[in-house]
Amino acid sequence: MERKIFGSLFSRGSSTSDRRSKPRTPKTRIIKLLVVDDSRTVVHSLRTVLEQDGYHVIEAYDGMTAIELAKAHQPDLILMDVIMPGLNGFQATRKIRKDPATRSIPIIIISATEQPTEQFWLTKLGANDFLGKPIIRGDLFTKVESQLYPRQVVA
Repeated sequence: MERKIFGSLFSRGSSTSDRRSKPRTPKTRIIKLLVVDDSRTVVHSLRTVLEQDGYHVIEAYDGMTAIELAKAHQPDLILMDVIMPGLNGFQATRKIRKDPATRSIPIIIISATEQPTEQFWLTKLGANDFLGKPIIRGDLFTKVESQLYPRQVVA
């Protein structure tokens, strides 16, 4: 079952920003990414892909834990799902943005719902970018790197 879900999270469709055609960005320090999703399979899939590229991944399975881990670990970037039990991605993003200790951490929202209204509200709440599911691996890395290295990424 996990293989089926893993396969459906990442699209095999081609993208102009295909990761294989781009050199990896060299990492001069440990870069911490907080991955937040209530699905352990999605978190595991993202962890696997991101760790293959040299990132250190911290996991959270709900919004409240995400806020606590963001304060404690000060990640360089947060990848946040929207629909989660308890504190959802909208609420967690708002709380992260209101806290002076975490407000400057970039947040990329990952959601299967690519409605323009959802994207509008997420940017109003402080999300830096949006990534739809299924995820095109090249797009994931392009968006992550554009937040981590804004002056170095060329689309």
